[in-house]
Amino acid sequence: MRSRIRGRVRTWATVGAALAVVAGTAAAAPPRNADGGLPPEITAIMNKPAYRNAQWGLLEVDPANGRVVHSQYPDQFFMPGSTVKVITISGAWHALGPDRRFTTPVHAIGRLDGSTLTGNLALVAQGDLTMGGRTKPDGSVDFTPIDHTYADDIPGATLTPEDPLAGLDQIARQVRDAGITRVDGDVVIDARLFTPPPISPQPTPLIVNDNVIDLLSTPTSPGQPAQLTWRPQVAPYHVTSDVRTVEAGGATDIQVSTSPDGTGISLTGTIAADSAPTLKISQVKDPNAFGRTALIEALGRAGVTVTAPPTGPNPDGALPADYDGDPQVAAYVSPPYRDYAKLILNVSHNLGANLALCNIATLQGSTNCFDGFPVIRDFLANTAQLDPTQFQMADGRGDVPVDRVTPAGLNQLLAYWLRTPDADAFRTSLPILGVSGTGALYCTSDDCPAKGKVFAKPGTIIGFDELNQQLAVNAQTYAGYLEAEDGHLFTFFVGVNGAAAPDIQGFFDVNDDVDRIAVILQQEACAEHRNGHRA
Repeated sequence: MRSRIRGRVRTWATVGAALAVVAGTAAAAPPRNADGGLPPEITAIMNKPAYRNAQWGLLEVDPANGRVVHSQYPDQFFMPGSTVKVITISGAWHALGPDRRFTTPVHAIGRLDGSTLTGNLALVAQGDLTMGGRTKPDGSVDFTPIDHTYADDIPGATLTPEDPLAGLDQIARQVRDAGITRVDGDVVIDARLFTPPPISPQPTPLIVNDNVIDLLSTPTSPGQPAQLTWRPQVAPYHVTSDVRTVEAGGATDIQVSTSPDGTGISLTGTIAADSAPTLKISQVKDPNAFGRTALIEALGRAGVTVTAPPTGPNPDGALPADYDGDPQVAAYVSPPYRDYAKLILNVSHNLGANLALCNIATLQGSTNCFDGFPVIRDFLANTAQLDPTQFQMADGRGDVPVDRVTPAGLNQLLAYWLRTPDADAFRTSLPILGVSGTGALYCTSDDCPAKGKVFAKPGTIIGFDELNQQLAVNAQTYAGYLEAEDGHLFTFFVGVNGAAAPDIQGFFDVNDDVDRIAVILQQEACAEHRNGHRA
């Protein structure tokens, strides 16, 4: 068990899923500063043995009057994990605007003679996070509680039903509708919008299916091969499986290996006969070459022939300096950014959070994604009117040692949104306990007292302590809004740094404790308002 944990904990960092709620016991209080005393139920949780060497931070504020309800170390830095995404997406929401759409055009370069283009088609990538791969019939963006991008790290990751190639198929049909049935030349992905930054996961100007291949194994009868489905199926990617079905109750342990170029994918291992379908993913190593082939294949499905070989490197050396005089023959238009923000916050979408930096930078005319940081800083200082030194950031997702937040800073940022016309839209973009995103996994029963009343972003940083052969829970945090019975909102942050857990169940217990504190705070807020307390 420990060897498996040791191999997995690096990728558990900033998963951001609130992994449990409303359970557990309690003990007595650690030191606190005096702004607002903590309820005994909370101090009991904070004094559990797992937190002997840890530090808790907590701040709850009534933004209607600035009253500090509860406080512990509000001005100290905490490692936040994925609660950093609240800052990143706040900056992107303000810079881009919630109604911003990304239009990805395709230009015809060359001579059009009847229905034949002698030349190239160029798709000019615009940093669209999903390229239609999650768009539902009503135009909104689909997601599941545990996103497919976490399939290698969290049990229970599932797929949305939408076709990940939908945007490219739409573009291909538009090319055909423009009268082109033959391209005597090539298809090129223009990815000059920005330089992919040195952060993980690395955002790219063209993203198809989050730059991963989905691999779904379904058990059959014991002793028989598992059923394999995979998507998107794009040449020259190919997948083989030697996963065997074992008796009910047996081990489900599936391993994925790839060829050096990533196009040959192999699955091995076992899946229990009573197991749910098990999802794994494999990274696309060259998103531009992948996108080029996927578009050529989509054009073929639409009745457009391309004479160039469909596979191989993206021939970006053939791109013109600009597209003056080259007609636009197709364009895919994304959903509004508010839907992308909701996706990123609800599933803790790491690629989307890092991409937000690039989206902000390109709006300023820069190809350097880190030029998004000055824009976020300006938003914090001059628009939100708070001290930006309460935050430290070096990526968009919350996964590097530099990343820090103060409870006071996050509460002030959350309170800022309540003073804007986008207050409800931003708040409901956060996971909702028992209802949406990572929150939908827990507190789902009608007798859960805080169901639908906590709007908050969780964050996690975890590693394996080789010295003591245990898990080091560097951070488990939660930040957002608590809703009282009359709809009155409180802002809050609660988090712990430096906890220890003997095994993965101990890690889940830490998640439970942080979630449970949020539930206690929400229930206490309700009680205050039932008693008419609006100090």
